[in-house]
Amino acid sequence: TGGRVTLAIYDCTKPVIGAINGAAVGIGATMTLAMDVRLASTKARIGFVFGKLGIVPEAASTWFLPRIVGVQQALEWIYSAEILTGEQALAGRLVRSVHEPEDLLEAAYGLARSFVVGRSPVALALAKKMLYANSAAPHPIEAHRADSLAMWHASIGDGKEGVAAFLEKRDPVFTAK
Repeated sequence: TGGRVTLAIYDCTKPVIGAINGAAVGIGATMTLAMDVRLASTKARIGFVFGKLGIVPEAASTWFLPRIVGVQQALEWIYSAEILTGEQALAGRLVRSVHEPEDLLEAAYGLARSFVVGRSPVALALAKKMLYANSAAPHPIEAHRADSLAMWHASIGDGKEGVAAFLEKRDPVFTAK
């Protein structure tokens, strides 16, 4: 069922932020990989311990983890099955920042607000899908085609409002669905 969880997170069109404030081991670690951004507290403990259990990584983590931290780091963490601290996860680029436990949620909420306030939900959703799809494209022409099509669609909706708001020095009112 872990794969269904990560795929649902991956398919979500809204930004998804993980705040790790304690043990995230096995599925607890792999389910966070589909999230767009992860933050950790100084009490976080993250582990990809599958080898110690005689099993393999699950929840599509073999797709997500190397994309986030690189193949070498992913393999090291899988091979060693060590429990990582928040600082080690930060050094390996799994999390974007480490906070004291009492500050973690506010940091996550602040980041979430910075992502969505005054932003077009449609543009955010398209950008998320385009980044995943285009980063795996065999040639940049595929990204150019997707970018051009998405830019045209945006220019007749929220993009038109966003440019007008910028030129008129006012906050945009995005209405596209």
